[in-house]
Amino acid sequence: MTLSADAFITLAMANPINAEITARLPALGVDQCLLTAGCLFQAVWNHQANLPADHGVKDYDVFYFDTDVSYEAEDVVIQKANALFADLGVSVEVRNQARVHLWYGQRFGRPYSQLHSARQGVDRYLVAGTCVALEVATGEVYAPYGLADVEQGILRINPLHPERALFEVKAQSYQARWPWLKIV
Repeated sequence: MTLSADAFITLAMANPINAEITARLPALGVDQCLLTAGCLFQAVWNHQANLPADHGVKDYDVFYFDTDVSYEAEDVVIQKANALFADLGVSVEVRNQARVHLWYGQRFGRPYSQLHSARQGVDRYLVAGTCVALEVATGEVYAPYGLADVEQGILRINPLHPERALFEVKAQSYQARWPWLKIV
């Protein structure tokens, strides 16, 4: 069976927090707004493991893209998001992908090339199959490597971010929570 974009959305929206965040995100008024990362793909793995859709989700990642790369402009959006989602009782991490290259090296000790879209941020996850996002404006699934790895529980290194040591740590973290996942 092949996981379709519609089936992926259905599984992701079984987590009521994903559904609520997605419904509210247009109010942020930001360009290229994406709900992304673990809150989406973990819902698939949780479904397959007969766990609640929100099991193990530590935060909800929102990417957007704004050419104003000042910290102050991003902070305005972060504060607006904090107010917008305060009642949900979860951590919603909102980041302007146009700014990542400005702080990444200091935080992670290695350079990060400048991004030109919010999708490019998704493209750089360590595990290829986890490069997934929901485009809020269109409701489209963005998955540059497709959805097969998520469906089949395959963890493979992202060729756009080939950092073996970091990949191993991330993949083993996922495998510890969903033991049936396969690291390749």
